[in-house]
Amino acid sequence: MTMIEAVPSVSADGLAVIFQLSSRGRDLECAVTREALEQHFWLQRGAGEARVLKTFADGRKRITAIAERKILARPGEKVLLTIDDFATPG
Repeated sequence: MTMIEAVPSVSADGLAVIFQLSSRGRDLECAVTREALEQHFWLQRGAGEARVLKTFADGRKRITAIAERKILARPGEKVLLTIDDFATPG
């Protein structure tokens, strides 16, 4: 089972939340863009770091589920979740 190991943090440029997932004894770096948090998790534009991290925490289950799917599809690659990863297939 994959789980979050390290405390998530906002990237230096403020454009993503960086987090790690542990899978099969390996730590994999993942990120979700601020834009995705704004579009799919109701983060207000211009929100401070504390609000960004709270929004990530509130959406953690959905975010990690999608990250896990990307890890399975592309093992060993860094995972970057964008708006498109959360779009409902239509």
